[in-house]
Amino acid sequence: MKNKYAWFSAIIAAIILLDQLTKQLVVRSFNLHESVRIIPGFFDLTYVRNPGAAFGFLAGAPGVWRSIFFITVSIVALAVIVALVRQTRDRLSLIALSLIGGGAVGNLIDRIRFGEVVDFIDWYYRAFHWPTFNIADSAITIGVGLLAIDMLLPKKQLTAEDAEERQRLHHE
Repeated sequence: MKNKYAWFSAIIAAIILLDQLTKQLVVRSFNLHESVRIIPGFFDLTYVRNPGAAFGFLAGAPGVWRSIFFITVSIVALAVIVALVRQTRDRLSLIALSLIGGGAVGNLIDRIRFGEVVDFIDWYYRAFHWPTFNIADSAITIGVGLLAIDMLLPKKQLTAEDAEERQRLHHE
């Protein structure tokens, strides 16, 4: 796969840019907890801050320790993602890892800047509300889904030429 690091970097940069731009628009345009109905009964833009992780995990933990924990976990996850990208040879897993990495960096920026994550996408149906999320969360979710699909897809057997190419690329 040619230019995998260029693709990896471009996808991550696009996710970070889109995530941070949308969050900045929300922070500048909304008051905290303000909501604007987009599709009645289904979708609002609602500005909230999430001090925890997905579904408010650890939201009640002391602020400094929570921040240290999430920043450390994010940095370790990014290191693992980079290591996995070095080993990957297929496009689908590269895209998946890039989406996860871009989302992780987008939320990491919020944690460093604000000590919590800016969320604003609010999907619901009647009394059921999905937890409010953002572009970074969406990228992570899509990336994890693509990784799951990639794991379920049958893998072709390597030919001798494929093995030689893999070996050559590994040494570059």
